[in-house]
Amino acid sequence: MTISPLAGKLPPAELLVDLDRLDRAYYERMPDVSDATQKVAFGTSGHRGTSLASSFNEAHILAISQAICEYRAAQGIDGPLFMGKDSHALSGPAQKSALEVLAANGVTAVIQQGDGYTPTPVISRAILVHNRGRTDHLADGIVITPSHNPPEDGGFKYNPPHGGPADTDATKWIENRANALLRDGNRDVRRIPYERALAAETTRQDDFVHPYVNDLDAVVDMAAIKAAGLELAVDPLGGAGLAYWEPINARYGLDIDIVNKGVDFRFAFMTVDHDGKIRMDCSSPHAMASLVGLKDKYRVAFGNDTDADRHGIVVPGVGLMNPNHYLAVAIQYLLTHREDWPATSAVGKTLVSSSMIDRVVASLDRRLSEVPVGFKWFVAGLVDGSTCFGGEESAGASFLRRDGTTWTTDKDGLIMDLLAAEITAVTGRDPGEHYQALTRKFGAPHYTRIDAAATPEEKARLGKLSPAAVTASTLAGDPITAKLTNAPGNGAPIGGLKVTTDAGWFAARPSGTENIYKIYAESFRNAVHLNAIVSEAKAIVSAALAGESTAAA
Repeated sequence: MTISPLAGKLPPAELLVDLDRLDRAYYERMPDVSDATQKVAFGTSGHRGTSLASSFNEAHILAISQAICEYRAAQGIDGPLFMGKDSHALSGPAQKSALEVLAANGVTAVIQQGDGYTPTPVISRAILVHNRGRTDHLADGIVITPSHNPPEDGGFKYNPPHGGPADTDATKWIENRANALLRDGNRDVRRIPYERALAAETTRQDDFVHPYVNDLDAVVDMAAIKAAGLELAVDPLGGAGLAYWEPINARYGLDIDIVNKGVDFRFAFMTVDHDGKIRMDCSSPHAMASLVGLKDKYRVAFGNDTDADRHGIVVPGVGLMNPNHYLAVAIQYLLTHREDWPATSAVGKTLVSSSMIDRVVASLDRRLSEVPVGFKWFVAGLVDGSTCFGGEESAGASFLRRDGTTWTTDKDGLIMDLLAAEITAVTGRDPGEHYQALTRKFGAPHYTRIDAAATPEEKARLGKLSPAAVTASTLAGDPITAKLTNAPGNGAPIGGLKVTTDAGWFAARPSGTENIYKIYAESFRNAVHLNAIVSEAKAIVSAALAGESTAAA
């Protein structure tokens, strides 16, 4: 992977987005629905795009919002709709557009008072708390965020009454209806002016912050963190989590140092990511360079992306922890420090997460559930308690309350931050030290992920890979133990291929949100063995993109 010379440095002025141009484009540009890149398209995390490319404009948001109103009516969902936004420049205009449609359709919309920002997990928790014990007048939600994407991007996702990401049946219905509305010039979209929508009886401005903060002790041992007196720090990366840390300090008697209190729609305070783009990716050492530079000042430091559903953990001996490493540590700790969790509950992981997790779970005689990429696959288990922890390799996870009941059904970066502090407070060792202990016990894996450009057509071919595409019986010199196109945890299609041996594996799949494909690979031997796995994986993917079906090298 080529590293930009700007990586890890503050961005030059020419890299900063023109906010006026971005805002004008949101209102003025009309998408061409005959162009696939300008249609509504729900990936693994909702619809994403930018107004500058006519892929995230007012017309899109009006159509999606109307489609959601019609979907919830068809499903009999008539409770409040909790709506949150992050600090991307397009999130504010998108919330205004959505509110105009929700009010016109008579939907009770609940937003953060004072035009504030709201993390994804806060919306998930609010939905679940409202719906607890109910069978009617159920709530659902909208979160307006493109997650860690660049400043010029916008995102819009729907969470149904289970509180987590909508499944494919819901998103496909909403996507198809929204595109039909767009093709007809949005003539069937109901809307009223924003001032009327904001003042409507159906619009409520509530405090999302304190109910969430006051409930944190139910999921993390906040008393243990306070008692340890650790030096802790957080960098919210200018995101929706910023407004939560001072209330957390006040409520639990902590002194977490908020090292960056800035909110800037250009994100000029961010250090540039590996590819020369500004990206609020808390799992990237380049984007997190400012906090990593402070690693020796704090016992544990952490950061989150703009909607606070992802986490990044910084410790003195390591710097920024690899997300897979922290997931393994978190799972090992939680399975040995949550005695009220159901003994039969499974640990959920995406199939491209490290096999270190498999070894940790097996050593504790617990059940592993390996699912496709996408947090939606953990929702049902987190609701009924059959899954105690769900984690993704991209630094997203959530877990049950301390009493074994549901906390959130969407990723929660804030509790993963605080869990790192709990682990250190309770055990006297930080998560980096715990991971070193795991490698001494299970071996040190070598893991990589490679991104490469791919057209939509190439991605479609890649998504149709089958076991028949691999006729070889070995991978990097080891016997192949499985060729998977369906996840072993739930039997769902993975939209690609995973090939495993006892010593390593690779998976290939198209991105759901970008025109790239991804190869994930891991070896429990050494870097040379990993390179051999990657080399053979590339050959398989290259053949697939050429429209062929050939054997591995």
